[in-house]
Amino acid sequence: LAKMLEAGEDPRFIARRLIILASEDIGNADPRGLTVAVAAMQAVEFIGMPEARITLAQATTYLATAPKSNAAYLAVDEALADVRSGRLMAVPEHLKNVHVASIGRDGLDTPYKYPHDYAQHTVQQTYLPVDKRYYRPTVQGYEETIGKRMAHVEALKRKPARDS
Repeated sequence: LAKMLEAGEDPRFIARRLIILASEDIGNADPRGLTVAVAAMQAVEFIGMPEARITLAQATTYLATAPKSNAAYLAVDEALADVRSGRLMAVPEHLKNVHVASIGRDGLDTPYKYPHDYAQHTVQQTYLPVDKRYYRPTVQGYEETIGKRMAHVEALKRKPARDS
């Protein structure tokens, strides 16, 4: 950071790189990293140099010491590769924009279940084929919590269905 600043690099470019770093290398291991980076960019725009160096240093040290994960980055790239190669999956009927009145007609027999209307805000509906997962959280930082939540939701979906 110091070399870039001393060489006259535009602080907005540095802030842009920090935002990219926050999503690309830190991701959901510390989701606050993106907030810190965006706040630094806004502060750089607002206060300018030479004080912006302090904001950039704060963001840089936060991001440098944050746990790292590229799981979200890998997930979107895998999904994009599937789309680009034609491995498209059909959108489940319950996710299509249909009117409630059309349920039961034209083969539309699966209504959308609003998760907030059910116990633990989880429903037994699928959104991808059972064997397809793009996002695979690591055990780094907050992603460990996300992974546990995903496992909990999957366990709930395996239980016998009970409507609320």
